[in-house]
Amino acid sequence: MSLIIFITGLIIGSFLNVVIHRLPLKKSIVFPSSHCPNCEAKLKYYDLIPVLSYIFIKGKCRYCAQKISLQYPIVETLTALLFLLTFLKYGLTSEFIIFILLISILIVVSFIDIKYQIIPNEITFIFIPLGLILSLLFNHISFVNSLLGLVIPAGLLLLIAFIYKKGMGLGDVKLIGMIGVFIGWRYALVSIFIGALFGSLYGIYMMVIGNMDRKTKIPFGPFISLGAVIMILYGNLLIGWYLGLFI
Repeated sequence: MSLIIFITGLIIGSFLNVVIHRLPLKKSIVFPSSHCPNCEAKLKYYDLIPVLSYIFIKGKCRYCAQKISLQYPIVETLTALLFLLTFLKYGLTSEFIIFILLISILIVVSFIDIKYQIIPNEITFIFIPLGLILSLLFNHISFVNSLLGLVIPAGLLLLIAFIYKKGMGLGDVKLIGMIGVFIGWRYALVSIFIGALFGSLYGIYMMVIGNMDRKTKIPFGPFISLGAVIMILYGNLLIGWYLGLFI
């Protein structure tokens, strides 16, 4: 079963690459079928095997020899690994399905934010109400916790965005609200803290090596998403470890 989940993750990761490429360009994620963005040649089935096709054609389009972004195998492999880790934690349950849905969304958001520094409303405006609906249909979270997960973390980031107008975008506010409806307000708040920690470490490292300065804008979406994934997989362990420090 673990192998099936991993392969499924690879396949879904391939689809996520399509969404990452087309959504910011306002293109359909269904039509036309997969093609080279450079020469527009229609890709054959053997061009679309996750990871392996990239290796076999040595990272270049077989029709025009244009270099293919390393993003494609990275997204496919990352999706597969996170699907597998989520399965190992939750088993084949409704929680597993809901959380791999959220993880898939976060992967899309992260790579779009890295490239374009935007978080599409098309994503957050669809999945915020969907997350609330899922809390009514399944028992992974209560509706009250889901609703508070929307209001409290988003309210905190909105306050930060208001105080530091150039340091936080409203896309991040909507993103944490979307995360909160799936994992609750407590986990979402910890996700912000983890994201800020890793974001700060990344910023310090980039300044030390001279690749950015204090005025350089860092996309926060990937770091919030990282925090959320950590909480989905290891939230209970982290909170238990932290509380254990005071006992």
